[in-house]
Amino acid sequence: MKTAYLDCASGISGDMTLGALIDAGADLEAVNAAIRSLGWTNVRVTTTPVKKKGFRATQVKIEHEPEHKHRHLHHITAMIDGSTLNDRQRELAHRIFRKLAEAEAKVHGSTIEKVHFHEVGAVDSICDIVGVAVAWDLLGIERAVASAIPTGTGFIEIAHGRCSIPAPATAELLKGISLAPSTVPYELTTPTGAAILAALVEGYGPVPAMTVKAIGYGSGERDLEEQANLLRLLVGESTDHAAQETLTLLETNLDDTSGELIGHAIGLLWKAGALDVYTTAIQMKKNRPGVMLSALCEPATARELEAILFRETTTLGVRRLTVARTKLARETKSVDTSFGRIDGVLARLADGSTRFSPEYESCRVAAERHSVALRAVYEAAQRAAAE
Repeated sequence: MKTAYLDCASGISGDMTLGALIDAGADLEAVNAAIRSLGWTNVRVTTTPVKKKGFRATQVKIEHEPEHKHRHLHHITAMIDGSTLNDRQRELAHRIFRKLAEAEAKVHGSTIEKVHFHEVGAVDSICDIVGVAVAWDLLGIERAVASAIPTGTGFIEIAHGRCSIPAPATAELLKGISLAPSTVPYELTTPTGAAILAALVEGYGPVPAMTVKAIGYGSGERDLEEQANLLRLLVGESTDHAAQETLTLLETNLDDTSGELIGHAIGLLWKAGALDVYTTAIQMKKNRPGVMLSALCEPATARELEAILFRETTTLGVRRLTVARTKLARETKSVDTSFGRIDGVLARLADGSTRFSPEYESCRVAAERHSVALRAVYEAAQRAAAE
């Protein structure tokens, strides 16, 4: 499986990503041909070799005539749909722009249909995103993992005025993504970069098991005193279809909390974004039977979940562990059965084989509708997936 690793030590932006992809081997002329097909005959991507803190990298620039135009999502969607991009390139570009639209709509209390893009609706940002989608496809990347993401600190001027870093839309896009501390007094991760992560990256942590075939370096525009302003991209082959990610495990031992309170806390933990919550029967001091309550979560949500444990239980201490999780690549899939369409998840194992897991709720509804055993619906869905 063609795997990419985004080493975001200095954050990520659209131009840094495009520069890294081109530096790793994506054909620049093919990228420019795709951008011209958006309807811009006088727009092109150029590349320049630069050095950042002594390290070589590729810096991209979008050459275009000045414009002052704000676009809605449907304007950009129409441009992409009318272009020469292939189906996968269109889907990738649409996915990134939809992530941006959802974030902008959330922070402005609007809808994705009504929200209009400011900075990310400009020519250079559209070219960055479409260029990334095209270059991503040209390199044949099937799976992507990234390091933890630094945002930088301080303030930035945007169309809505002065705001702290990360900008509101950037912060919304980075929800659920592992963040890294940074004292660099600039914006390291832009909304475009955050949208690329949210749309294309499936896990965060160390470099996955892979044989590296190409390395690309994309340069940011600013020269940083603290470090090289680069995005490093590793592209290679992986026989492991599982993604590796770094998560946080919260644990607390309880021997004086009622079952009702524990059950209530479990519900709140799920609602706050826990990836897994479970209890384990344990023996505590003075031979008291107790319960160990555990919650697995993204590092970004650990503090919120920890607060729930302190507030809703009688615990006086919570253990916080950093754990590595290997997660199979998966996708949603629906199958047609004699009981109707059943939703599920298709997972890909290390040997390339697949495994289909029907969704309980979809099976339950079908079983009740047809007055059959739940097991019969599960078995029918498994057979349909195997066929």
